[in-house]
Formats: sequence, C-alpha cells, structure tokens
Amino acid sequence: MKLNELRDNPGAAKKKFRVARGPGSGKGKTAGRGIKGQSSRSGVALGGYEGGQMPLYRRLPKRGFTTPNAKKFAVVNLGLIQKFVDAGKLDPKSAITEDVLVAAGLTGRKFDGIRILAKGAITAKLNLEVSGASAAAVQAVEAAGGSLKVAEAAAPAA
Repeated sequence: MKLNELRDNPGAAKKKFRVARGPGSGKGKTAGRGIKGQSSRSGVALGGYEGGQMPLYRRLPKRGFTTPNAKKFAVVNLGLIQKFVDAGKLDPKSAITEDVLVAAGLTGRKFDGIRILAKGAITAKLNLEVSGASAAAVQAVEAAGGSLKVAEAAAPAA
C-alpha cells in the first residue's frame, strides 16, 4: 500500500452541504434561514436575550456553595483491599499504609489522604494506617482481627 492509495472508510466522511449556491441547488437564495427576522441575519445571539425582559438565568436564585479549602480523599472499599490481598498484591502481615495502597494500584493517587469505606467483606487480618475511615470500616477490620489506625490531621497553628 502506498500513501496515494489511502482512502477513508466508506461513510466516514460526510460532505458538507453548500448553501446559497443558486435557486437550483435546493438551498439557494435564503440558504435555509427563512425570510427576514433576527435569525436570518449574521451575528445572531439568541442565547439568553429575551428582548429586554430579565432573562430566566438571572430570575432564578443562586444556590449552593463550594468550600474552597475542602479536603479531597481517595476512597477505597474494604472489598477491594480483600481482593488485592487474595491476588497477592498486598501483604497482610506487614503494615499497610497509604503509600503501599497507591503502589499496589488500589488508587491512582492519594490526594489529601485515603479514606476506607466498609463496602464489601474483609476476612484477612490487616494492620491499616490511613487518613480516614468510616466507623463501619473500623468495626469490620477489627471484627476480622486486624486494626485500622486513623492518622490525626495536623492541627493548624494558632
């Protein structure tokens, strides 16, 4: 095959319809824009303008608030940790820290820390050290004979 023999797949490229090319073309004269009116002109901005009336997006109240300094945690479920232990990617005998979880591939990165949630069953006896955990997750790990230590966040200097 040569460069000059390359072709697109059939139906991959649709030819652009050329408007305003005479009355015989089927889209001549007004080019499918109708007769007169704002939308027949060029430079139309019909987005939010309601003819001088207060637009809908300004009549409705603003809602909600996003905390600018909120902490973002990577979430890991207990069932996934058990799956990685069964696959041999995590060693249940050694302490499992956040760095170990990231290295094993349980989460892409840890953001402001890793939070353990109780979804799924855990049977391995694990020693976890993470930034956060739900109460049910702590209970489930301790019921399996392990321990889940939540690192205390450093208090801001007063």
